[in-house]
Amino acid sequence: MNARTVSPVLVGRERESAALDAAFRAARGGTPSAVLLGGEAGVGKTRLVGEFAARARAEGARVLLGGCLELGTEGLPFAPFTAALRGLVRDLGVDGVCGLLPAGAGDGLARLLPDFGDADAGAFTGEARARLFELVLTLLERLAAAGPVVLVVEDAHWADASTRDLLTFLVRNLSGGDALLVVVTYRTDELHRAHPLRPVLSELERVEHVARVEVGRLGRDEVRGLVRGILGAEPPPGALADVFERSEGNPLFVEALVGSGGGRDLPESLRDLLLGAVQRLPEDTQEILRVAAAGGARIDHELLAAVAGLDDRELTRGLRPAVAANTLVVDGDGYAFRHALIREAVHDDLLPGERTRLHVRYARVLEERPELMPDRARAVTLAHHWHAAHDVVQALTSAWRAVGETRRALAYAEALRMAARVLELWERVPDAARRIGVPHVQVMEEAVTLADLAGEPETGVRLATEALRHEEAAGDPMRTARLYELRGMMRLRAGSDKAPADLREAARLVPADPPSAARARVLATLATKIIGLQGTGPESDAAAREALAVARAVGETEVELSIELNMTWLDLFRDDDPEAFFARIGRVAARSSQVRAFEPLLRAYTNHSDVLEMYGRHAEAAEVAAAGIARAEEYGLARSAGAHLSINAAEPLVSLGRWDEALAVIGRTLPRTSAGVIRAGLHNLGGTVALARGEVATAEQHAAQAPELIARGAARRAQNLFPVCRLDAAIALAQGRPADALEALGPVLTDVGLPDDSRYALPGLVMAATACAELGDAGALAAVRARLEGLRIYGPVQAAHRLTFAAEAARAEGAANRAAWDAAAEAWDALDRPYETAFALAGAGEAALAAGDRDRAGAALRRAAELADGLRAVPLRDRAGDLARRAGIALDGERPSPGLGLTPRETEVLRLVAAGRSNREIAEALFISAKTASVHVSNILGKLGVAGRGEAAARAHRLRLFD
Repeated sequence: MNARTVSPVLVGRERESAALDAAFRAARGGTPSAVLLGGEAGVGKTRLVGEFAARARAEGARVLLGGCLELGTEGLPFAPFTAALRGLVRDLGVDGVCGLLPAGAGDGLARLLPDFGDADAGAFTGEARARLFELVLTLLERLAAAGPVVLVVEDAHWADASTRDLLTFLVRNLSGGDALLVVVTYRTDELHRAHPLRPVLSELERVEHVARVEVGRLGRDEVRGLVRGILGAEPPPGALADVFERSEGNPLFVEALVGSGGGRDLPESLRDLLLGAVQRLPEDTQEILRVAAAGGARIDHELLAAVAGLDDRELTRGLRPAVAANTLVVDGDGYAFRHALIREAVHDDLLPGERTRLHVRYARVLEERPELMPDRARAVTLAHHWHAAHDVVQALTSAWRAVGETRRALAYAEALRMAARVLELWERVPDAARRIGVPHVQVMEEAVTLADLAGEPETGVRLATEALRHEEAAGDPMRTARLYELRGMMRLRAGSDKAPADLREAARLVPADPPSAARARVLATLATKIIGLQGTGPESDAAAREALAVARAVGETEVELSIELNMTWLDLFRDDDPEAFFARIGRVAARSSQVRAFEPLLRAYTNHSDVLEMYGRHAEAAEVAAAGIARAEEYGLARSAGAHLSINAAEPLVSLGRWDEALAVIGRTLPRTSAGVIRAGLHNLGGTVALARGEVATAEQHAAQAPELIARGAARRAQNLFPVCRLDAAIALAQGRPADALEALGPVLTDVGLPDDSRYALPGLVMAATACAELGDAGALAAVRARLEGLRIYGPVQAAHRLTFAAEAARAEGAANRAAWDAAAEAWDALDRPYETAFALAGAGEAALAAGDRDRAGAALRRAAELADGLRAVPLRDRAGDLARRAGIALDGERPSPGLGLTPRETEVLRLVAAGRSNREIAEALFISAKTASVHVSNILGKLGVAGRGEAAARAHRLRLFD
């Protein structure tokens, strides 16, 4: 069979094409989408995406293309985004791209493409990386505002860690209204169990509007169509069966088989088929392809000419047969193998000596002619070629240069891998320190720092521990202190109990005299990192005060501002003086803004809004949090640092009963952040609102997410742990499981002494009292009361919680404390907290009914129902309505019914008594003990003034209570 090697038409793929087209239509309509397109090597993903891209362009879309590049065992950092940006610059120019970004922000893209200038060499921080990610997203969003945009990232199985992180960030932060579609392709047969792309795909698949599409092999009829397209005619008799059997429906294999000429002596493997196509080319062309294969999947024309030792005319003449045979394709200013498998087959066919010589040749050309490749890509490529050439001296020195370039590009995981290579080669190069200009221990310290920045604490702790054993570290206390500090911070994030000891040792090692920036830093780290841990208040306070003094003495402004925030926070809990706190936090914010110290500035907004909420100034809290989010956007951190402020924006909206606004904030932020603590806080707020509206299933979904996102060990914090416990308890109460509610609140009852204890413990203790009341268990209340008595009360919100506790505690003890409920309702009303006010009014109404004061009960229940209606808080509205109906009190638009003075739980029990259930059956139905059911029945008989269960049932039927 003689033929071209590629069909001129795409065969089959109707399902996959439809999925891509549907995602594009959704994006064009304002619902940004992503498609994860997987399939085995050679199955036709690139062809499928190419055909789709052509259709999208025909409909006015801008298509940005970029592929992940295999470079030995490591991918090139941010390669697909660099390629996509390069294509955009070709279309719009550097100025045109910068014009789409906030004023002065274009320089930030220099980390991806040198056309935008020099990247800031000093900004090696997680915040700098976050700003880069924000900048890429902003660029895509603004492009999409002018028309549909399709971003294609190919071969994600080769993606480096930085590319995976940026890709995850973009997909998670697709915003409604953006006409943006992201398409990601990857090889399914490359994804072994430990492949780093697997968890990324699983995470992205859970994001709304993300579709995962598997591209399968072709069926027999589709193979017939493919062969017909290649041949331009029907295949000869019997040939189709052979091709289908041997190819098993893989399109690349089909093309290779048909291109091989057929016959009965078919090659044994796809590799042999692919090599057969290459071996039919002229020898000069084959030699150039062997050179190209050593350079990667794509290579620039000028670099290939230099390595091959050919002038332009000779190279062009040699390559033309490969391009004509579709072995190579023209790709911008260079060439790419039509399929990565072809390059792999050619490269694997090189003899060992041949392969080594080619890698050496590439490395020498790149060193002699640095203009052939941008610095970052050249550094990583040189490291690859020298390592592949087995030249340990050059491999070590080039890897060390690559550490600097990749760190400069904020590709921390790749920089860490290069540093690890330096350490691996160190013992094999006797004068390694002289060759790279730094000692072994400094390389180790750099690796530890990179592990911290890359979010790989386990690796960092291991490297730091190894470095601390190094004799060079033992002789340098400042370096040793830095290693202890880094290890302590990473251990803290991992929830290790050993973390505080490391931070203390770091502070001990840096001398107090003379004052130094290092001393200020380690003390500031100690103060800020342990402030939220149990029993560390005095130590944190002392460290903070010394750090502040040292920072002022040596002019470390940002450290000074950060510590001033700590001191302000600690002084608040010592003095309970919010006005002094607000004045100081305002000064810190103003100074931070003046010197453009964004980290303390955003912390100031966070702390300010948080304390406003704590003291019941909810509307102000929402305004300050919104202003902080706006400042975060100015710094390019809306989706990272700004996400924490979103909790502070949503929480006061929940307090004020502006629940729909709060849910909008939560809905916008949850898809945009992967930070566990932030997501847990948002889920807790969303679950609280859902439960208050009677949406128990939704509340359970939120509650199920939060526990996995927070720390429970040494790094636990009351503000994260206690709300999780409280939501679980609230769901249990809503489902009639008060005993489970008490169990869920166990940490709130027993974990004493955490900072911010009273603020987050009090709501949980109120709920524990409610559970005791539902159980009718005054004994369990004693431990709850003892826990509460040990708390210091700050501000009117906590005072209102304490009043509510007193009312619920009285109910648990069998009394109806009308005065306590009235006081609680008045306190909550003064704070403009409608839900809590309605809850307390319902309790006041119930207590008034028990005291025989129907008029007062009616007024309380009517207002409770009105407030609950406004919130769409259905369970609370039903409770107020049930109490009123049983008492014969008419709410607006309701018919009065005789009152019986029963609690909601007693009403449920009476319903089952009227249905003829025994105490044991009642207990099983309501998830309570038989003894508790018996107590409820006795109370009901007393309140109804009847002698037995039959009379109680008769009275319930007579009053038509359950019709």
